[in-house]
Amino acid sequence: MIELNQRAEAVLRQTVARLSDGDNLTNICPSQWRGEPLPSQEAVRDIVTLSRALVFPGFFGDSDVTRENVLYFTGLWMEKLYHLLVEQIHAGISMSTCTDSMPQYDAIQRLAAEKALSFIETLPELRRVLNTDVEATYHGDPAADSVQEVIYCYPGIKAIANYRIAHELVKLGVPIIPRMISERAHSETGIDIHPAATIGESFTIDHGTGVVIGATAILGHHVKIYQGVTLGAKSFDLDESGNPIKGIPRHPIIGNNVIIYSNASILGRITVGDNAIIGGNIWVTNDVAPGERLIQAKADNILRIKQ
Repeated sequence: MIELNQRAEAVLRQTVARLSDGDNLTNICPSQWRGEPLPSQEAVRDIVTLSRALVFPGFFGDSDVTRENVLYFTGLWMEKLYHLLVEQIHAGISMSTCTDSMPQYDAIQRLAAEKALSFIETLPELRRVLNTDVEATYHGDPAADSVQEVIYCYPGIKAIANYRIAHELVKLGVPIIPRMISERAHSETGIDIHPAATIGESFTIDHGTGVVIGATAILGHHVKIYQGVTLGAKSFDLDESGNPIKGIPRHPIIGNNVIIYSNASILGRITVGDNAIIGGNIWVTNDVAPGERLIQAKADNILRIKQ
């Protein structure tokens, strides 16, 4: 080990003091200085894995699961999931509670436990809805050989699974953890679905990379979107300080049985009616009527250069 000279010791000591000074910790709540739990990326990863395993046993988690031992594995995974949920929901609530006084740990723990149980109660319905997404994806893709292939391999299903897990936690008022779950899918698949978005059953994302769905977007049933699609905001209302105002509906409402092809950008609080089709590479900022089809004009003046 290299010995520190006097100057090195002084620089290290001064920098440590500056980085540890309370005035320098601008993004850390005072309550977090006293040892409150903080969310863990590893624990959130395990929550996703266990939730996927409980919804699709054998496809995620332990591959040794069979019809004969599924009860054992389900019980094992469920207990692990419960304890992780309580821990991470507690951490999320603690992190979002910014106060100069000591938080009431016992009350937060009880609240976290209740929210964890409420989430676990949604798992059977979550499986039913995700199976509609799997079936829609399988029937909508001629290249898919089986529903098993869709569950195992398709990034769209992985992203939708994370979204539906995170969305249930959003509905329960859990802070921070849902966004961590959705961002794991974003990193894993390139598909960015905000957990607060509302998405109906039989949802399909084909190919998927580059898809963005904003927080206030509402999608009906049997919606199919392709890679590069953005359901985004056109502009933001600002407050007196010039900061975006939170919570205002600013993303599209998509009806039932809508198909949106690759790289289409649908922006603002507009409505796309039932059974509409949006062609690829189109910028849409006005309402689309039910059954309407928007397509690009044909490029008749293409310059073709012979080699």
